Amino acid sequence: MKKYYVACLMLAIALTGCDNAKREAQERLDKARTYYENNNFFAARSEIDSLRAQYPKEIGALKEALTLMRQVDLKEAERNIAFCDSLMPIRLHEADSLKAGFTFEKDSAYEEIGNYIWKQQTIERNVQRCYVRCGVDENGEMYLASVFYGGHPINHTSIKLSTPDGLYAETASIPYDGGVNYHFKDMGSTTEVVTYKGTNGQDAIKFIYDHAKERIRVEYKGGKPYIIYMAEADKKALVATYNLATALTDIHQMVETKRKALKRIAYLNEKMQATQNEE
Repeated sequence: MKKYYVACLMLAIALTGCDNAKREAQERLDKARTYYENNNFFAARSEIDSLRAQYPKEIGALKEALTLMRQVDLKEAERNIAFCDSLMPIRLHEADSLKAGFTFEKDSAYEEIGNYIWKQQTIERNVQRCYVRCGVDENGEMYLASVFYGGHPINHTSIKLSTPDGLYAETASIPYDGGVNYHFKDMGSTTEVVTYKGTNGQDAIKFIYDHAKERIRVEYKGGKPYIIYMAEADKKALVATYNLATALTDIHQMVETKRKALKRIAYLNEKMQATQNEE
């Protein structure tokens, strides 16, 4: 008899625990739903994640939480699209205005993405001189290039930029490969061009942009030392290119965000429709 009472007591405790877990899970779910209705999607996600972690056996609440999470995802995707649609025309207008000072270059035979070059920095206007040039592709990825022209090669692989007060930035070192670091000779003179893309040049690009009003010393490194001072026209070109790159990057990111959001919406609608059909 004693064992019977103990068993009954344990069963009652277990049932009470189950009831408490069910109630607490429902409270979490209700709280998450309130956050969702108030468009506080981050808080809604946090509540749902807590519910999943703390009440893994509450199947009913978990099923409702899954549906709610999909609704949260759907609303966030719709909000992202609305944001992109509202901002895109503004950035497109800004980019079109900024493009006025650039020429667009693209060889359709081997290039999928073209580049915008400041008109005063096109190659045909800058033969036979040492300078720092730049450009930006259609997606907003900017690059920097160091050009050396002289009677004898210096075999440089990078540049160091500095201001009179001692501040400086450097590009990455790019070994000669005949591509992003290439040389050629013409009429007995050598031209060397080293191109710094992505992280290889971003510090140097930002440095020039931030110090465009100062005198910038350019030290060619990696081979025979050589020094020039950046021309005002070249600093102006970089500032204009940086501003265009910012606008183009924003546009590219918004296009990608909207594309992913539309894809996500299609997936979520399909899943929610399948759930409704099962019910």
